[in-house]
Amino acid sequence: MSGALIRYRLIAYVVGVVLILLMVVGMPMKYLFHDAIVVETIGPAHGFLYMVYLVAAFDLARRANWSLGRIVAIMLAGTVPFVSFWAERVVTRWAQQAIKAEPQTATTG
Repeated sequence: MSGALIRYRLIAYVVGVVLILLMVVGMPMKYLFHDAIVVETIGPAHGFLYMVYLVAAFDLARRANWSLGRIVAIMLAGTVPFVSFWAERVVTRWAQQAIKAEPQTATTG
């Protein structure tokens, strides 16, 4: 599950940064300066990255055996600027607790 957590954390940060760029830079440029180049460039990238975020969040939640309500809350966190960073910390804490609770399997090399 630790690999799924790393993937989730990485994409959560990327989606959060891209969403902030879109909202803080792109939207003011579009509506105040009538220049939509940032929105037209970053918008589709954010859409694609958000789909990757959803897959990573679902994968982590499935491995941790979380409830449907928790899964939906995690997935929605990527839609609100700045909330994705807070949610990433909360999800990381939950996942680390789940990793500690996992039965340890012995592997021989």
